[in-house]
Amino acid sequence: MNVEHLSQMVNDIAHYFAAEPEHAAGVSGIADHLIRFWDPSMRRRIIDHLGAGGAGLEPLAREAVQQLAARQPDIGRG
Repeated sequence: MNVEHLSQMVNDIAHYFAAEPEHAAGVSGIADHLIRFWDPSMRRRIIDHLGAGGAGLEPLAREAVQQLAARQPDIGRG
């Protein structure tokens, strides 16, 4: 799966969680979704993409991928 498609998928998930009244809960909800439903290779690719600048990631999606990277430091870069 190409990184542009992964970015769009995270953005779509972020659109759903944007309705969450508490910003931090929305960010965590996105990161939780990625952990529960995305294959580790997909998570690794989106984390690596963020590390390379994260082109195409909307702000809420970007925050969630940053949180994902912090929660799963062993998954990035490799």
